[in-house]
Amino acid sequence: MKNPIAERITDFLKHYPPFSSISYESLLEIAKTCQVLYLEKNQTLFKINDATHAFFYVVASGAVGLSVTSDADDVLIDKCDEGDILGLRPFFAKNNYLMTAKAREESIVYAIPIETFKPYVAANPDVLSFLLESFASNTRNPYDKNHKGKLISENVIYNDQSSEIQYYQPIKYTSNPITASPNDVVKFVAQTMSSSKIGSIIIHENRKPIGIVTDKDLRSKIATGLYSIDVTIDKIMTSPVITVADNLSIAEAQIIMLKNNVTHLCVTKDGSIDSEITGIITEHDIVVAQANNPGVLLKQSKRAQKSADLKEVRDKLVELIQHSLDKNVPINHIGSIVGEINLAITKRAIELAIEKIGTPPPAQFAWMNIGSQGRKEQLLLTDQDNAIIFEDVPEEKYDAVKEYFLQLAEKVTKTLNKVGYNFCPDEMMASNPLWCKSISDWQNQFKGWIINPADKNTLESTIFFDYDFVYGNESLVDTITKTIHEETNDNQLFFAYLGADALKNPPPLGFFRQFLVESDGEHKDTFDLKGRALMPLIDAARILSLSKGIKNVSNTISRYSKLAELEPQNAPVYEACADAFAELLKFRIEEGLKNESDGRYLNLSELSKLDKVKLKNDFQPINDIQEVIKNKFQLTYFT
Repeated sequence: MKNPIAERITDFLKHYPPFSSISYESLLEIAKTCQVLYLEKNQTLFKINDATHAFFYVVASGAVGLSVTSDADDVLIDKCDEGDILGLRPFFAKNNYLMTAKAREESIVYAIPIETFKPYVAANPDVLSFLLESFASNTRNPYDKNHKGKLISENVIYNDQSSEIQYYQPIKYTSNPITASPNDVVKFVAQTMSSSKIGSIIIHENRKPIGIVTDKDLRSKIATGLYSIDVTIDKIMTSPVITVADNLSIAEAQIIMLKNNVTHLCVTKDGSIDSEITGIITEHDIVVAQANNPGVLLKQSKRAQKSADLKEVRDKLVELIQHSLDKNVPINHIGSIVGEINLAITKRAIELAIEKIGTPPPAQFAWMNIGSQGRKEQLLLTDQDNAIIFEDVPEEKYDAVKEYFLQLAEKVTKTLNKVGYNFCPDEMMASNPLWCKSISDWQNQFKGWIINPADKNTLESTIFFDYDFVYGNESLVDTITKTIHEETNDNQLFFAYLGADALKNPPPLGFFRQFLVESDGEHKDTFDLKGRALMPLIDAARILSLSKGIKNVSNTISRYSKLAELEPQNAPVYEACADAFAELLKFRIEEGLKNESDGRYLNLSELSKLDKVKLKNDFQPINDIQEVIKNKFQLTYFT
């Protein structure tokens, strides 16, 4: 019996890829399962954060817009016209939609069940190729050079610099998974899975995978009575198991699962089935990886409603840092990502504080991060350092305006403390009246530090020269930058004092190349990684950057890169300093993550011989850069 609606759908779909690669008979079978949806203008098909549907959609007529929310406004990202596909996210992820699909005019949409379509994807190389190419290029139709459009744009976070990492960062998975032998009895394997709280188990012979059993197998083959619970596990296992190599990206894992219509992948030493089992990747691992990707964390920060929400983001960030280190992602890349997320957390803390106060700021202002936060080098949960600049106001309003910003700063710093960033013990925070000032007062403050460098307060306040704009009116921060560079230009006395201070921490090795460790106190016999190794490199980068008039670069590695560009004659030294700093920072992060500390003090007895050699080699650039400072600022005889 003919089905005229299904035939009409088939006749429409056959003109558009990837359906054009499917036989008419198969397409007709798919069409019989489709639903026809009529959308009125502005009617929503799915919204951001909605649970994903069991369907993906094809626009039959009309137009459907895809939008994201940015700063509380809906921003149109893409428009899907006749023949365009949308809502493919369920193919690749289990978590919720990241975009809103809304009809821009009266529209008819075909809803195609994903489970119905999946076998055709797995069986048809052309359909699979279309989806994979679209997936890789993030385009609706990779075969149309002029009108590609976005195919799965609802799968990525829009307008986040690090969004690509959602798919191309390595996936974290379970290593050394629990396994079973083919002759083990189903009943006992099921008990092992239950007690271990796992949903799958790999079957092996001599540590090589021969099959896999999942909860689905137990439900469909044992619970239904198809097999007895007393049979051996090889009777119900799925074989062969799909194997992959280590260092697989999220994208690759998703694609392989889709291609083979499976939900688990076995990791082996060389990626082949004839190699030893080293891990297992599940669909859940993909969901978790996407939940911890930088783009998602940025969005979660922006949508946070309380400090607990921001703390959840920061906790996930720790997992991202650890995972990135495990996969040898360069430390400067990790620092850049973490810096942006830390920034987003602080921005949201400020917005929430303003909402809590209930009245808008009485004047233009800027929030600055200083110190390690200002350099975007705060990968661990260390102290918070920040400041507020507000515009000049009439004298009679000054006290009231400052009081507002002190109140704001107190709320923000308390929120950040709840998130995990401790209060600064030296109170270098915007909640301290000393560091919450008008633009004129800040200009005078910096001028005082620069003109009178002999004042001990100057040397104690050098972290204020490492700052980063966070929130508010950036032009206020630009004014501070201009003042600093005007006052430091050719200011030999200022650089002499800063240079002499930078030389107070020589390379931390004794005469016989032994480590200089703490001699007493709480950290006796440990190595002060921050004070003895990182700070000399930070101090040197700061003074040299200021002397070269380098603006808007506060990160230590970036400063050395810029210096190498401006002074080719010293480039080898600067590049060595950047490399040493990156490795020393990695030592600190690993120490901090391992011991849930700030990672400042290293227990040398826990280091391998190779790590000790690496550490000592990182000290040579400290000596070289200090020689550059001595010569540049003529400090050989400076007292």
